[in-house]
Amino acid sequence: MVSERGLQVLRAIVQDYVDTREPVGSKAIVERHAFGVSAATIRNDMALLEDEDLIVAPHTSSGRVPTDKGYRVFVDHLAELRPLSTAQRSAITSFLDEAGDLDDLLSRTVRALTQLTGQVAIVQYPSFARANLSHVELVALGGPRVLVILVTDTGRVSQRIAFVPVEPTESDIVQLRARVGALLVGRSVADCAQSVATAEAPRTGNALDAIADAVLRVVGEELEEFRQDRLVMAGAATLAKRESDFRGSIYPLLEAIEEQVTLLRLMTEMVADEQGLSASIGRENEPFGLVEASVLASRYDGSAGGARVGLLGPTRMDYSSNLAAVRAVAHYLTRMLEDDETAR
Repeated sequence: MVSERGLQVLRAIVQDYVDTREPVGSKAIVERHAFGVSAATIRNDMALLEDEDLIVAPHTSSGRVPTDKGYRVFVDHLAELRPLSTAQRSAITSFLDEAGDLDDLLSRTVRALTQLTGQVAIVQYPSFARANLSHVELVALGGPRVLVILVTDTGRVSQRIAFVPVEPTESDIVQLRARVGALLVGRSVADCAQSVATAEAPRTGNALDAIADAVLRVVGEELEEFRQDRLVMAGAATLAKRESDFRGSIYPLLEAIEEQVTLLRLMTEMVADEQGLSASIGRENEPFGLVEASVLASRYDGSAGGARVGLLGPTRMDYSSNLAAVRAVAHYLTRMLEDDETAR
């Protein structure tokens, strides 16, 4: 059982190690922090922390650094998060306010978060399987090409070109728009995907049948993509800049960023506290092959359902500031999605 002063000493070690990258000794703690006790007393506290596997000496006769368990105890006992400055909050708000659609908003979200923290920023798309398709538009582009536009009630817009067997007439486009709209508009993305996969398109006995088949094939592919979990990320280059903070190779982290599946599983399984914040630190990520990293996340909510926005970085990170940044960005993201839903 760690005493209250022991927790304060652990907090000092974590903060100083994050700031300096150097192992922390008892003399430095006495000089930098107002404990009101001798260096010998601090050494005794540090010995108890070491017995609990919360700190470790990386070299003989050196100071101490936090272990993964030490970071976990530190995070679990954070009394408060370091608030963002007024300037930081204003910058986030103004940057996100300029977003044109959901894709742009999420892209701006991760760019803002990585600039704010210097870590890899991650945001999940909401689950569009629970969104409804609100509009379908078809535009003839000339020749055997038709632009297919799908819009959900959560603000996601998909545009893709369907290559059709013959050039459609304006009458063909009007008929096909009505046919596809009647099949899909007002229904959930999941239901629409099922309908496109199983429905028999009405046959007219002319070239419109072949055009309809090609368009519906593209619609089905786009709807399936809507249903897949997706991540948007920014700041992968920061890992190279922080390579010295990792004991081993950063390759597993780069691989996870590229493939996304591992990070999706991890973020989905992380357990949030009463504030909606979650942290998975070091060896807690061993099932995902990310023992060198910490992942912080906060839930945000939209009409399509909740998802998470977070950070990926080394275990030696500023947890207080980073958790505050994640929470603040999640709050702004939720508010903007709710405002957009109200406006519609």
